[in-house]
Amino acid sequence: QVQLVESGGGLVQAGGSLRLSCAASGFTFRLSAMGWFRQAPGKEREFVTAINWSGGNTYYADSVKGRFTISRDNAKNTVYLQMNSLKPEDTAVYYCARGATTRNVDDYNNWGQGTQVTVSS
Repeated sequence: QVQLVESGGGLVQAGGSLRLSCAASGFTFRLSAMGWFRQAPGKEREFVTAINWSGGNTYYADSVKGRFTISRDNAKNTVYLQMNSLKPEDTAVYYCARGATTRNVDDYNNWGQGTQVTVSS
């Protein structure tokens, strides 16, 4: 079955960096678009970034553009999210998702369990 397992979350001070990983299994990863979303307490899940199957096209929410970078290693079945210049408003549970490059939650087929990112001021 499809599994997406996120890791790399934690507590960081504002201005710091974290790199999230999402290890995928149970499907042909190299043919699948992948995305990252986040959800803060009391808020809806929101699009962060996405990458197409080859890594040649990437998409970002305006709020993270220039600070976050998505990448993938198809040999390792893993997608990454490098987060720099973190802000307290980046605090959320971050989810990896499979299947699209859109901003619409409903377009994605599978989701990981999430990893908590907390940015202190």
